Amino acid sequence: MNASLLRSILFVPADSERKIEKSATSGADAVVLDLEDSISPERVAYARGLAAGYLQANPHRTTQQLWIRVNALDSALILDDLAAVVRAAPDALMLPKCASGDDVRVLDHYLTALERREGLPSGRIAIVPVATETARAMFGLGSYVDCSSRLLGLTWGAEDLSATLGASANKDADGGLSLPYRLARSLCLFGAKAAGVRAIDGISPDFRDMDALKSDVAQARRDGFNAKFAIHPVQVSAINEGFSPEPAEIRRAQAIVDAFEQQQGRGAVQLDGVMLDKPHLRQALHLLAMAKRADAGRAHLENP
Repeated sequence: MNASLLRSILFVPADSERKIEKSATSGADAVVLDLEDSISPERVAYARGLAAGYLQANPHRTTQQLWIRVNALDSALILDDLAAVVRAAPDALMLPKCASGDDVRVLDHYLTALERREGLPSGRIAIVPVATETARAMFGLGSYVDCSSRLLGLTWGAEDLSATLGASANKDADGGLSLPYRLARSLCLFGAKAAGVRAIDGISPDFRDMDALKSDVAQARRDGFNAKFAIHPVQVSAINEGFSPEPAEIRRAQAIVDAFEQQQGRGAVQLDGVMLDKPHLRQALHLLAMAKRADAGRAHLENP
């Protein structure tokens, strides 16, 4: 799958065979097999083996990418994580507690060596840092520009950051994110766009509150995020729908593409009294590709 068409990314504990198998029919564009927060220390080795086995059993991933969240670079677990899972060729690794682009460069070097050892194409495995989980990381969100060709996107999270800060909560009196966490989210968005990669919104933790989730997804898309994480399969369809183009958007995008096709060779065209240039065309083509992806996802769920 083209990474630019990702909308929903579902977290799944890597030590639960039942949940991993169920994730295949969740409709999520990508599944993250988690070796970090959701795994107790005594089950990490088991989770590594289960994750690697599942990836190796599903080498041809046309409708759903498979990612792995490894442990932090400064943990005692990261090298064993990489040694166990790189051979299974995940589509991407999520790097938690990432401080800056320098951490991505370190992981890039590890991956290059391990891909060579396993006979994989160099650069096969992408990297998605969780870029706001420590106070130090907040000052590194502009450092991801040109840090690695593996960089697929940036994401953020409020839970670990609030623990780092010693905060009693990350919500304000009205139930929305309080100022420090709104800042973290915004800086992650700016950092991703500056680096030219996907901006992936963090989780909505209450998976039973679908109205709140739909509101979060709509806000994320308005703000410029390209995708969102889910922590439960019931969240996936709302995320996919929220990041899929509306019929009016599709019609407008098709009209833009048609206008450029009718004026071949011109760098700017007029449509309904509005001047459009090449960035409008690129945006329209991307939106149509997203719409096609949404249709394919619905068809896959109806006829798995």
